[in-house]
Amino acid sequence: MVVVMLKEAREEEIDAVIKRVKDAGLQAHVSRGIEQTLIGVIGDKRNYPEVLGLEVMPGVEKIVPILQPFKLASRTFKQEDSLVKTGNLVIGGDTLHVMAGPCAVESREQLLETAWKVKEAGATILRGGAFKPRTSPYSFQGLEEKGLKLLAEAREATGLKIITEVMDTRAVEVVKEYADIIQIGARNMQNFVLLKEVSSVDKPVLLKRGLSATIEEWLMAAEYIMAGGNDDVIMCERGIRSFETYTRNTLDLCAIPVIKHLSHLPVIVDPSHGIGKWRFVPSMARAAIAAGADGLLIEVHTNPETAWCDGPQSLNPVKFAAMMADLRNIAKVMGKNL
Repeated sequence: MVVVMLKEAREEEIDAVIKRVKDAGLQAHVSRGIEQTLIGVIGDKRNYPEVLGLEVMPGVEKIVPILQPFKLASRTFKQEDSLVKTGNLVIGGDTLHVMAGPCAVESREQLLETAWKVKEAGATILRGGAFKPRTSPYSFQGLEEKGLKLLAEAREATGLKIITEVMDTRAVEVVKEYADIIQIGARNMQNFVLLKEVSSVDKPVLLKRGLSATIEEWLMAAEYIMAGGNDDVIMCERGIRSFETYTRNTLDLCAIPVIKHLSHLPVIVDPSHGIGKWRFVPSMARAAIAAGADGLLIEVHTNPETAWCDGPQSLNPVKFAAMMADLRNIAKVMGKNL
């Protein structure tokens, strides 16, 4: 349920409601809007009768039930779009952010060259995998902490923020030490132990949609992170598994307006994994922006032909720069900056 406070509610009245909720063994999540403060009440529904008296407490306007199973991620809980901040960057506002870089960190030279190239083209966040989830146990698994250190060096040199994936609860501590944004990959979308672990991290979390996940399952995964105390969640559509075999996955652009309707969380799109073939990435990137995405996640490699993983879906720096020029035109039409 959501406790809607009166516009003129005093701070002590808000605190009193929060205390009453916590005393009943429930969690209180506060959303302070421009005009009103909302208090989301979550927890064991058997305790809800204990807080039904909230409606008559000073400063309370009304109680609104949240019908969706996802509560904190729901548009009912927060009507305004959430803005996720990392440093001086704001994801979900008037500026579109492109996260670009190699699938995997391979070497210092490769990463630094790519970082400078994507920055010159307009990217604001450098992506790169230090820990790699691979279908085959014999495939390259990533440079691990050495890769994280190289990402940190690239950030120091270029000023780009860093996003990288965490795969294991045991690696959360080391990844959060280096990353500006922590990525939960598609294969770990329903790794609930890992979701709970990153829920206590004071860093934004980018949550990729699972290979066969419904939109509700995806939002419920976000709910795990938010219920644990981390409200800075970014949703990432990266294609779902379908009967089609020509492309790597089927990029579900329908998910963008649907998530925007159901939730207040920002949405970015990863056309590289969604398509799996570099020649179609620019088209889907343009379509994603036109559909209302808040940003993109693009794989870029200085020499895709020799990439250690995902070379076929990676743009080289020249193609990436050309794509970014096209995206600026789409962004203007959508009233966004890029």
